[in-house]
Amino acid sequence: MTTADLTLAARQEPTVPTRKTKRIDWLGLAITLALGIVVVVPLVVVAIWAFAEVWRYPSILPQEFGLRFWEATLSRPDVWQAMSLSIRLSLTVTLLSAVICLPAAYAFARLDFPGRNLLFLSFLASHAFPKFGLLVAIASIFLNLGLVSTFWGVVLIQLVGTLMMMIWIPVAAFQNVDRAMEEAARDAGAGPLRVFWSVSLPQAAPTIGAAVLLSFVGTFYETEGAWLIGAPEIRTMPVLMITFINNQIVVQYGAVLSVLLWVPSFFALMFSRRLVGSSSFAKGFGV
Repeated sequence: MTTADLTLAARQEPTVPTRKTKRIDWLGLAITLALGIVVVVPLVVVAIWAFAEVWRYPSILPQEFGLRFWEATLSRPDVWQAMSLSIRLSLTVTLLSAVICLPAAYAFARLDFPGRNLLFLSFLASHAFPKFGLLVAIASIFLNLGLVSTFWGVVLIQLVGTLMMMIWIPVAAFQNVDRAMEEAARDAGAGPLRVFWSVSLPQAAPTIGAAVLLSFVGTFYETEGAWLIGAPEIRTMPVLMITFINNQIVVQYGAVLSVLLWVPSFFALMFSRRLVGSSSFAKGFGV
């Protein structure tokens, strides 16, 4: 092999990028830093306040840590009653929303009927107007029906907030189910119910699971409807936190209740971590 051949071969060899040739993604780094400041820093500050007993300006860290405010908060029976009530409300609303909305989502995704598009877009109407004004109008109706300050009145008002989430996301999931697999199952002799249960539902399940998770977390943190319809008899954790802070203007009380509010959503998100991160979840959106 001549020198010219060696030179030509060296030119044709792919160059392996080294650390020196890699460019720093300054835009991505700036976005990450901005998100960290906007999202992470407030959470850290609230968590520090929950365990701080003395924190005076201009000190960066508290002068004294302790659990005195935790003991004062957790010793209150109304805190545990509100936590139990919030969990029961969220589970009830999410279950009812799934029973009502999932069949409707399947119908919107697979069936063609008069007024389908108009009805489908109408579920967005509850989120297209100022929420508090809509809640006031509904509250006047609930007052005549005797649903104000009742458990089921709060369930119904929170159910309205889950309609868009539990219909729009599952519709995308059912629309992106592999039709070839369904036709193959029918050719093999499976009935419509068996095809839905064994073929359609498993493909759409990850995306539906995400919708259920978002509905549960959103219901757990819902405040306006629970306060307007449920007060004074029904007090969820967010409503209790507002009244607790208003009655005792101490930062630590709000911080402790905020940490308690994080716990259910934290476990729910950890439980669904693999579900949301799976490729089938993205496939449900057609990605």
